[in-house]
Amino acid sequence: MNRLHERYKKEIVPQLAKQLGAKNVMQVPRLEKIIISVSTGDAVQNPKILNAVVDEITSIAGQKAVITKSKKAISNFKLRKGLAIGARVTLRRDRMWSFMDRLNTLALPRVRDFRGLPSKGFDGRGNYNMGLKEQIVFPEINYDRVEKVRGMNITICTTANSDTEGRALLEALGMPFRK
Repeated sequence: MNRLHERYKKEIVPQLAKQLGAKNVMQVPRLEKIIISVSTGDAVQNPKILNAVVDEITSIAGQKAVITKSKKAISNFKLRKGLAIGARVTLRRDRMWSFMDRLNTLALPRVRDFRGLPSKGFDGRGNYNMGLKEQIVFPEINYDRVEKVRGMNITICTTANSDTEGRALLEALGMPFRK
């Protein structure tokens, strides 16, 4: 079992139950899944770029990434429906806890000019969205083999009912929010 998951079960659950006034341990919010996605416009001209994107996400997540296709045609971007334009991976259970631990302890401290995560990323139901401007903050990425610095979106889905519960959970897990 991952060290963050173990800490969640032993320390964070009782602390959150007291803080949120939960009568039952099952009412305490928990992580459901983490979705990492990268979308690139360069793939329209050169579809081979997606192979590098898939390899990078796969090494970051520890799980094979899936290629995503465009849902509709947009002529201004020279985009046709069904064209491969990005990659995505959904993490659950042990891989999710491992990624969350690496994100908090290794990747976020390496972000340039980092002053904390904004609170605007919550969606009203306790889920949090954040963006990273470069994939090289993860130690799994070899800087010499990177062709182009790309950003990524990370969505953290929780079982929380509100943003305050979701924020309390993520802060307890070590997410560095702005004060």
